[in-house]
Amino acid sequence: MTTTLRTDQSHLSRIAVQMTSGGRGILAADESIKTMSARLEGEGIAASATSRRDYRELLLTAAGLSESVSGIILCDETFGQQLADGRDFPTAASQLGILPGIKVDTGTKPLPGQACALITEGLDGLGDRLASYAERGAAFAKWRAVFDVNTVTPYGARANGHALARYAALCQDHGIVPIVEPEVLCNGDHDLAASERASRMALGSLFDELDQAGVDLTGIVLKPNFVTPGLDATPVAATTVAATTFNVLRATVPAAVPGIAFLSGGHRTADVCAFLHELHEIPDRPWDVTFSFGRALVSAALHTWAGSPANVRAAQDVLLANCAEAASAAR
Repeated sequence: MTTTLRTDQSHLSRIAVQMTSGGRGILAADESIKTMSARLEGEGIAASATSRRDYRELLLTAAGLSESVSGIILCDETFGQQLADGRDFPTAASQLGILPGIKVDTGTKPLPGQACALITEGLDGLGDRLASYAERGAAFAKWRAVFDVNTVTPYGARANGHALARYAALCQDHGIVPIVEPEVLCNGDHDLAASERASRMALGSLFDELDQAGVDLTGIVLKPNFVTPGLDATPVAATTVAATTFNVLRATVPAAVPGIAFLSGGHRTADVCAFLHELHEIPDRPWDVTFSFGRALVSAALHTWAGSPANVRAAQDVLLANCAEAASAAR
């Protein structure tokens, strides 16, 4: 394994800043083949490699997307596909002013001895895969760990934090900025305090492990959840979400981290934009804050498209409007 690029931390830091500053965010378009196929079929679209490609091409080629989006996360299938004009997706993204990224974890499995807790897999052979992705133009990568408020334990948080740290160190060895994503799920009826406890545990363990692994924090992007009650619980004001989220981050995330790009986690677009706006308004933040939304930005576009070439422009207009709304919350 080559580590020559690891020494150029200024390269990683510049990319991390580019991903999270200036009010632009990161578009998550990295659903697995299974998940993307299910979403297509839910809209009455026959699932195939071609329909998945056409949908991701629709997103990437929306005119002016780079005004609000700095990077796009792709899955392995899309990363290796070509647009209708023959360009591969990483090349087209770069030419459109958008950094190409790649999801590299292989999903979750039950964590032995930990009830219903999960562990994210994908470390086997990761160095070779990262070398290939870097050669093909990947600027950044993403690895998602998943925590349930009701089952998270110190051991589970530590195990997932350790995997995230090993992944992040490997990314930096290959000149790729790692997005580290410790997601505390918002499914359920838990209250705000339960989400806060779980988020503190997940983030605290993560940064302990990143430190022990020698990861340079100036060359990473953190992708956490907003700290909210469960989706089935009584909601709280956006100002409360922002204040609670900031308090958790301030207690766990070092100032060396250049930027934090929040996931949407199933919340409505208007809600996560309101959370982000209120958090952005908090003074004396040591990190830039922006978005890395998926469903909140693209669900309406997928519904509008419905698999018809005649609807591509209308679907892109919906996507651009959602991205502009999210970007405005981060400016």
